[in-house]
Amino acid sequence: MSISAIVACSVAAAVNPLPTHFYEVTTVTAMPHLEENLRYATTHEKRCLSQPDLSSAVAFPVLSHVALRDCRLGAESREGDTLSYTLTCDGGHGTTGNAVWRISEQQISGTLSVKLGGKNFTFYQRVTARVLGECASAANTDR
Repeated sequence: MSISAIVACSVAAAVNPLPTHFYEVTTVTAMPHLEENLRYATTHEKRCLSQPDLSSAVAFPVLSHVALRDCRLGAESREGDTLSYTLTCDGGHGTTGNAVWRISEQQISGTLSVKLGGKNFTFYQRVTARVLGECASAANTDR
């Protein structure tokens, strides 16, 4: 392998630390202030994920909820195997938060932490995704 090919691969890895894969995804939404039986909601699914998905409702389904419709994850920062995003909301209601992803070869895990403005109500959504294989082949054999 030539030096230029090694540099090109290194640049590609730095730009996209998470290649697209087919994952087994577990999503836990927790609201610590609620009664015990309402506090946690867990879902399981299998789907393809790529790095652009990590800052969207694809990765954190709660971002598609009407209460967060004017919020988005932006201001990405990277440090080693960790990606961080800041939750930004329009509308002046004071909702704040952040998301942090840890990426390894066989698993990614991320936590979106949210504090709803005007209230002392916090919750989080934690996503753990284990690599099952390549998207096209794994998605077709899983059916």
